[in-house]
Amino acid sequence: MPLSWYSNDMNIAIIPARGGSQRIPRKNIKMFHGKPLIAYSIEAAKASGCFEKIIVSTDDDEISEVAKKWGAEVPFLRPSHLADDFSTTLEVMQHAVEWCIGSNINAKNICCIYATAPFLLPEYLNKGLQNLINKNVQYSFSATSFTYPIQRAIKLDGDGLVKMFNPENINARSQDLDEAYHDAGQFYWGKASAFE
Repeated sequence: MPLSWYSNDMNIAIIPARGGSQRIPRKNIKMFHGKPLIAYSIEAAKASGCFEKIIVSTDDDEISEVAKKWGAEVPFLRPSHLADDFSTTLEVMQHAVEWCIGSNINAKNICCIYATAPFLLPEYLNKGLQNLINKNVQYSFSATSFTYPIQRAIKLDGDGLVKMFNPENINARSQDLDEAYHDAGQFYWGKASAFE
């Protein structure tokens, strides 16, 4: 069941997708198993039933056309100063929130969905929204567990010798150590006011 009934205010997806990727040029629209990479994020957002609007924030005309073809809106082009190697996701999201406010769009909950998340499932977006609402938090995001206990992580010291970050855990059994998680880099739900 779509979750937009939770609120009279809108839930909006913002998919940041700049044109100037350095490591993998044009990565947001590179073909991946027969579709442009960004298509997977758009389709997951649509299938989730969470959103009244799915907006792609881009500075690039070609990305804009691909996004529209797959069902997203591109109501503005992002300014170039928010599309360089130093622009942060938060700055891009703040720009999108300001655009919503200036366009009289009453966004309560906004989800930043990365254009490079082809394994994002609609149910993850639903669970993220449920957590945002039911736990009364400012943000909710996807995370996954580390494959190996981080309490056994090692580093190199100034002499190039191996040292443990937590040497007190050298003899601890893996099952006795707390499971640790890291950001999965798929999406970030947030109250519009938190992104502001």
